[in-house]
Amino acid sequence: MGKEGSDANRFLEGKKGLILGIANEHSIAYGCGEIFHALGAELAVTYLNEKVERFVKPLAEELECPIFMLCDVETPGQLEAVFESISKSWGKLDFVLHSIAYAPKADLFARVTDCSKEGFLQAMATSCHSFMHTVKLAEPLMENGGSILTVTYYGSEKVVEHYNIMGPVKAALESCVRYMAAELGPKMIRVNCLSPGPILTRAASGIEHFDDLMERAVSLAPEHHLVSIEDVGAFAAFLVSDGAKTITGGIHYVDGGYHIVA
Repeated sequence: MGKEGSDANRFLEGKKGLILGIANEHSIAYGCGEIFHALGAELAVTYLNEKVERFVKPLAEELECPIFMLCDVETPGQLEAVFESISKSWGKLDFVLHSIAYAPKADLFARVTDCSKEGFLQAMATSCHSFMHTVKLAEPLMENGGSILTVTYYGSEKVVEHYNIMGPVKAALESCVRYMAAELGPKMIRVNCLSPGPILTRAASGIEHFDDLMERAVSLAPEHHLVSIEDVGAFAAFLVSDGAKTITGGIHYVDGGYHIVA
């Protein structure tokens, strides 16, 4: 799917969405944003800090975002400020994409057995609790229902070499998705996980031997190729659309079938 969508294909027209976690043009969150925008959605985008603002701002301009704000989920009040701005500007929210994860390098490179308490708590707070808090803040803005997505990885359910502490953290994230989907279902708010195959993003570059992981994925996946950020975006667009109004609580693989053979 290209960046330009025909009128017939703009099935997100009129929807308003928030994207958390764009770092640069290689981010999964940006690939999703491209597709959301092409299909007619109006977007709010955040950036982590001043260092990455220069990379994200041109992308937000390309996506014609009326709301572009600083948001470090580890800084008290910043996530709340984003939702306050959305409430004042739009008064509603149709979907959210949360694509945020972090673990200190010393703990990410260590065995799970050796992970520090501080590193574990930071990884859980940034990667998992920030999603829970995002859902809590989005709920009041989704009076007519909505869709909330986060991003996981296959290392949550199988041991993937060098993924280390992020495996248990993503497993917790997936469990939170199931529980919150059950809790918010009566309000027609859907909660789902995207589980892409290996993609060379800024976050992935912090994982040791990530090139080996990508080569293994190409070798074993039935389709024998890596997925792109646009591939993930196309499926994310479906999940936030009205066509997916009965789909919730799922872990949705976008990996060329890698998860069925690895």
